[in-house]
Amino acid sequence: MGSTTAYHGGNLQEAECLFGRQKDGWLDLSTGINPAPYPDTTLSESAWQQLPQADAHDALIFAARRYYDVPEGADIIAAPGSQAVLQLLPTILRGRTIAVLGPTYEEHARLWADSAQQVTTISSLSEAQGANTVVLVNPNNPDGRTIASSELIDLAQSLPKPDGLLIVDEAFADLNPSCAVLPRLAGAPILSIRSFGKFFGLPGLRLGFAAGAEPVIASLRERLGPWAVSGPALELGARAMTDTIWIEETRRRLKAQATTLDNVLERAGMTVIGGTALFRLVQSESARDVFERLGKAGIFVRRFPDRPQWLRFGLPGPEQALARLKQALG
Repeated sequence: MGSTTAYHGGNLQEAECLFGRQKDGWLDLSTGINPAPYPDTTLSESAWQQLPQADAHDALIFAARRYYDVPEGADIIAAPGSQAVLQLLPTILRGRTIAVLGPTYEEHARLWADSAQQVTTISSLSEAQGANTVVLVNPNNPDGRTIASSELIDLAQSLPKPDGLLIVDEAFADLNPSCAVLPRLAGAPILSIRSFGKFFGLPGLRLGFAAGAEPVIASLRERLGPWAVSGPALELGARAMTDTIWIEETRRRLKAQATTLDNVLERAGMTVIGGTALFRLVQSESARDVFERLGKAGIFVRRFPDRPQWLRFGLPGPEQALARLKQALG
């Protein structure tokens, strides 16, 4: 059984196909990535010239355990991006009955299509009965829906034994650590997936993590094999996740920028219906026209073919980028 390709933001080739090459370059607001990335990206020569070393890997894992507040006794692995973990899970957990809480990141349902016994998209957790594996994003993409960690733990404990598993994609939890289930796993059958690139603004580094359900972590470690994470990612990831001053300042700055963006979007006649501090979801009867107008001005936002009244805006970042968006919105 084949599976269709999911639709993603960040595809500037698509933008150019739709609107042509832009003389001033593209302002890409179609992703949920920090527009002011972690600044200290200098790397040692050994990060490039040697195979990834065990001590560098251990330093990254130590930093990740502290940054994500991984509970004692829970295992954690690093991967070349959280997407790599998503790709591997269906090859490890075959023949399952999957319930995906939607609408959400399209890859989740798509990736399970060929290996699961059944994949169902549900609109509330009460509809998960009968599934032995529940998949959700928390905070959710694109609407920012958040589910309390206590509710997630109760759900995980209620899944059929011994194979029940709750998979929680926490790619956007960096901005709201209190909502993360990872620090509160308490031995529950939960796998948490974390993304480095979004909050730290370095998606090209390709770094992600999985923590929790130990048999699954062991299988992921075996599938990933040696040297799964590059030397530059090991070094830079460990440095960024221990820079507590930058992390706290960035959380405050992004929340303030999200509030400013809300004001701009609402003044342009759109209704903000959700999001996180890295992206805002709006609804508008004229969403299609807004998408076209912005595209012609060299500003690419995320549209949703199955929900034509929705648009998702990433943070513009610098003041000149925000001014460009204001001008294009009129």
